[in-house]
Amino acid sequence: MKRRWDNMTIPKEIPEKWFPIILPLKRKKEGLSNATKIRKGAEEERRVRANDREYNEKFQYASNCIMTSKYNIITFLAVNLFEQFQEVANTYFLFLLILQLIPQISSLSWFTTIVPLVLVLSITAVKDATDDYFRHKSDNQVNNRQSQVLIGGILQKEKWMNVRVGDIIKLENNQFVAADLLLLSSSEPHSLCYIETAELDGETNMKVRQSLSVTSELGDPNNLAQFDGEVLCEPPNNKLDRFGGTLYWKDCKYPLSNQNMLLRGCVLRNTESCYGLVIFAGPDTKLMQNSGRTKFKRTSIDRLMNTLVLWIFGFLVCMGVILAIGNAVWEKEVGALFQSFLPWDHPVDNFLFSAFLSFWSYVIILNTVVPISLYVSVEVIRLGHSYFINWDRRMFCSRSNTAAETRTTTLNEELGQVEYIFSDKTGTLTQNIMTFNKCSINGHTYGEVMNILEAQQKRVQPLDFSAWNALADRDFCFYDQSLLEAVMVGEPAVHEFFRVLSLCHTVMSDEKSEGELLYKAQSPDEGALVTAARNFGFVFRSRTPGTVTTQELGKAVTYTLLAILDFNNIRKRMSVIVRNPEGRIRLYCKGADTVLFERLHSCNQELMNITSDHLNEYAGDGLRTLAVAYRDLSEEQWEEWSDRFRGADKATDCRDDRLAAAYEEIEQDMKLLGATAIEDKLQEGVPETIAILSLANIKIWVLTGDKQETAVNIGYSCKMLTDDMTEIFFVNGHTVQSVREELRKARERMLESTRTRDGGKEAEAQGWAGACAFGNGCGGGGAANWMPDERKCPPSQAPRPSLLESISGEFALIISGHSLAHALEADMEREFLETACACRAVICCRVTPLQKALVVELVKRHKKAVTLAIGDGANDVSMIKTAHIGVGISGQEGIQAVLASDYSFSQFRFLQRLLLVHGRWSYLRMCRFLCYFFYKNFAFTMVHFWFGFFCGFSAQTVYDQYFITLYNIVYTSLPVLAMGIFDQDVPEQRSLEYPKLYEPGQLNLLFNKREFFICIAQGIYTSVVLFFIPYGVLSHATQSNGVPLADYQTFAVTTATALVIVVSVQIALDTGYWTAINHFFIWGSLGTYFTILFTMHSSILFNIFPKQFHFLGSAHNTLGQPVVWLTIALATVICIAPVLAFRFLKLDLKPQLSDTVRYTQLVLQKKRKPGGRAGRGVGGAGVASGSALGRLGRGGSRRSGYAFAHQEGFGELITSGKNMRLSSLGLASFASRHSSSWIDTLRRKKHANSTGAQNTPPNGEDSATSSQAPPLSTSSLAAGEAEQKSNEAILAHSPDDIALSVIRCPEREVGECSTATVQEAPFVWKGTGARISGANSPGPPPIAEETSSGE
Repeated sequence: MKRRWDNMTIPKEIPEKWFPIILPLKRKKEGLSNATKIRKGAEEERRVRANDREYNEKFQYASNCIMTSKYNIITFLAVNLFEQFQEVANTYFLFLLILQLIPQISSLSWFTTIVPLVLVLSITAVKDATDDYFRHKSDNQVNNRQSQVLIGGILQKEKWMNVRVGDIIKLENNQFVAADLLLLSSSEPHSLCYIETAELDGETNMKVRQSLSVTSELGDPNNLAQFDGEVLCEPPNNKLDRFGGTLYWKDCKYPLSNQNMLLRGCVLRNTESCYGLVIFAGPDTKLMQNSGRTKFKRTSIDRLMNTLVLWIFGFLVCMGVILAIGNAVWEKEVGALFQSFLPWDHPVDNFLFSAFLSFWSYVIILNTVVPISLYVSVEVIRLGHSYFINWDRRMFCSRSNTAAETRTTTLNEELGQVEYIFSDKTGTLTQNIMTFNKCSINGHTYGEVMNILEAQQKRVQPLDFSAWNALADRDFCFYDQSLLEAVMVGEPAVHEFFRVLSLCHTVMSDEKSEGELLYKAQSPDEGALVTAARNFGFVFRSRTPGTVTTQELGKAVTYTLLAILDFNNIRKRMSVIVRNPEGRIRLYCKGADTVLFERLHSCNQELMNITSDHLNEYAGDGLRTLAVAYRDLSEEQWEEWSDRFRGADKATDCRDDRLAAAYEEIEQDMKLLGATAIEDKLQEGVPETIAILSLANIKIWVLTGDKQETAVNIGYSCKMLTDDMTEIFFVNGHTVQSVREELRKARERMLESTRTRDGGKEAEAQGWAGACAFGNGCGGGGAANWMPDERKCPPSQAPRPSLLESISGEFALIISGHSLAHALEADMEREFLETACACRAVICCRVTPLQKALVVELVKRHKKAVTLAIGDGANDVSMIKTAHIGVGISGQEGIQAVLASDYSFSQFRFLQRLLLVHGRWSYLRMCRFLCYFFYKNFAFTMVHFWFGFFCGFSAQTVYDQYFITLYNIVYTSLPVLAMGIFDQDVPEQRSLEYPKLYEPGQLNLLFNKREFFICIAQGIYTSVVLFFIPYGVLSHATQSNGVPLADYQTFAVTTATALVIVVSVQIALDTGYWTAINHFFIWGSLGTYFTILFTMHSSILFNIFPKQFHFLGSAHNTLGQPVVWLTIALATVICIAPVLAFRFLKLDLKPQLSDTVRYTQLVLQKKRKPGGRAGRGVGGAGVASGSALGRLGRGGSRRSGYAFAHQEGFGELITSGKNMRLSSLGLASFASRHSSSWIDTLRRKKHANSTGAQNTPPNGEDSATSSQAPPLSTSSLAAGEAEQKSNEAILAHSPDDIALSVIRCPEREVGECSTATVQEAPFVWKGTGARISGANSPGPPPIAEETSSGE
């Protein structure tokens, strides 16, 4: 800000009483000059005067109306057509249409092009208009919300869109904030107000804002109407946590900070009303500034199709040149002989000009190699896939009554190619709900982690606290009776433990009626602990600045609050000092065990060791832990320390350091009471989803604004981080040099660990700096081992195999926001990316919305991989818009992420169905559709090319123009649409059971340039057969009466009929999943062809349109000849037989994984006979019965995090009394399912099975029979259920080692794997072929399975 009022120079001779006149004149002058600056360019500073719209309008500030739509009624047609003609194909067809309007070169009627072109443009325009209509609808919904605006001293209701900068707005409880406001006053004491920022950052915990004291008394509309203060502040920006400005009022200036601001998108909570001055409106608000610009997203297949269209156009030009040269030669050598009776048309006067016109004629005739119907069909198929996602009942959340929604229809196949997922944490992976699960008190551990389903299956009821505690929270669930008994019998340590939880906190209580307590905690961690104490009889009732009132086992007790030693991220603990009614002074402390154990008295050593073991157990369960301790203080100790504390508190310099030293002094020689363990509730199915997506070689990075400890804790909870990881690297440097050094050390540690593991292979460590593709799906970690290595990465990007294999351990990278800012600089971003991509898990903490987008952009730019971003808050919008695919979580709070997303649903777990089922199918269907489409059109079009050599290069068509027009629109459109919409290679449950099936999309194997050339080669071969077989046969054939068959129309009908039959047989072969619709479309299209053919050659149309349909009876005559049908049959066999032979050989010699899965299903279906039982594999592999009930799996010794997620400063607010109110705040209840720890078992099983498989070579019979069939290994289900559950085969094939990961799902719940039914069963063995390993045949070692007894 360049201008400061303290720099104003006022002449000394001006009397002080004139200041009220001079200052406004000065402000008005500067305001006009500032308005000029805004009009000329970027805003440098903002001036806002309250209650003065005329003054503020001079600056031309944005209104509060937001617009995310692209069109309006006036601009729609022009803008939409302009966008559509950005497509190369549309411009190409427009060019062809212009050519066809020139009679000298057009051998086809104009309607053959204009009808499909108009159809394509219309369908696309309708789709775009529909999408934009919904954007308009959502915009109108927001813009028409009502606000109370102070106009002329009277509060009037105005729509949000009519709010202007400088207006004063009244907000009431639970209302959304309409614009970025400067808080002026509030109904709460000290003008505090409480806001929820879920729309901004996804967090539901309360945040406190406070107005300036000078404006806090302006609570009355009359007073506010007289307020004429002026704000000078920073220009609009996207920094959510910063605001700088100054309020000038009554000749004084007052500094403004973010604590005085209410941002658009926040919700006012637990505050009756407040008033605010609009500083930023509409697109200038920080919410909209963070939304990022809308980017036009296109799939990789779209980009490839544009390239292929250009190649095909080049191919078309080459064919046109060849035929034009042929025309020139023919006209010069042969055509000159016909000039006497067949002269050239008027414009043509020599053979060169004839060749020039012939070139353009052939460009028109051959343009069907890329018909415009291709783009219509692609849009229809994508629309069908979108409806399948919308209609998927397994992606419907009944709790929130929310279905999955496809917000864009152009990205569906890209869902089958995702390699990187960037996820928010709060609200996306977690519910931001904490539950008190376990505790350790005086060396005894209490608590059994169960969810409601497990409790029902075990027939265990949660403890009923209401029977003896009228103030208990009915939503609190706890199952361990022994802890309640310890409270009831009066164990002193247990009582003191819960006393700490009821006193040592900053929670506010709201008791609107007797016994109805509502707690409002700044962090849900504290809320969970206070609620636990409440249920076990130690109820926090109320507080004043100097007291805390509790009810202990029915008895009201009031403690004197002497001091609150506040929490911060450095201390990692908080304490309170209280005096009980008996006069005893005690310090109660809770915090991270790593800092609290250092401050314990030496007599606590034995208890500390026991509690550490319990903490390790809780950490292994993914729970958030806190240690609890106390210290008795004498009156002298308190008096002596309080003097130093008050001195530090009043210090003007180094106040924070002095307070920290005072806190450190008193928090010593404490006695340990125990530890708490609470669970940050993950959304349902998060660990399972992450595990399944990881098996599909999808990397998941978590980008969160939360602090490091919280993010790491969630990493452990959702099993991104595990105790068996080789090493976890933390990057927390504050300078460029320190960040670079930490990244370098991380890479060195990775290589050192790998060398140690691999026996010190020196050569593998060379060339690290050039290897930038670690872990990106190009061979890292064995994720794609079922495909040959050379197909995983382009040779230009792939490092040497030794470098890829050199990083063989499992590593994780945790990086903070300030370090990430340096890591994203241009000279270091590659180093960061190399290091991060060599890790299995990456978590970025304390990142800004812009940093999230930059991380996504970095991976997009350097990895060339498809990225997906998923989030639920406005802080995720930039990331969602930057990624190739954006997914919004439509949770209970916030719609900004959903509005910016391409897909939305309510639970993270639905992501596995979106990608592994819908995404994979969409990619598969689109690829098969494109391959077939290019094939059938090259087969159709190239016949004209061959015919050119036999018609004097005269641009004569083989088929009549009606067949040319209807071929792609009627005869062959519906069968390929049915395949593109309904086709499947394996059922949906197999897509989830075999995540490796997803990898062909990541590697782009099903449609690429190589597959394209194969398709057009097959099409060219078919065209050769379709032209030369009928040509050769009919040139010598005669009818039964001896009349020759070698006429033009007979040849045309024969070739066209053979073409339609061949392409219909081909699509029947290509279809992998038959429905009634496929049958109807394929055979119906054939019937439609013959119906139209006979109709067009009938006497009826000839009598009506004799000039248009002049080949009367030609079809009846041609198709009535046996030799014609024999010719068609011969051409069909010659076209199809090589395809069948190739596919059978490929299936036998080099099957794909999907082929093997289908084959296995056929084998299993044959084994499933009534009353039969599937056999067990040789080797006595039993069933490892895994129970989904009971306690979570235990891990190692790593701390998963401490449960303390709130901000510094609340202690000072409490002791100052500023946040005291007559009706205190309340806290919502916490209850949800827990997430089980099963992946540790999965990984140990993986290691054991891999070792066993490698140490067990196949026997001689295996080798001898290895070329007969794909190898299988079967294992049975639990006894008594084999009749109902199929034996699942663990498969392997190819000459390479294969790691096949199988996810077992109960067939009763297709697509939703339970915790205990997820299993990874990799094993490897060598072989050049494949065979079936049945119940009594040798083979690879069978794999034991975990099955749920619930099955």
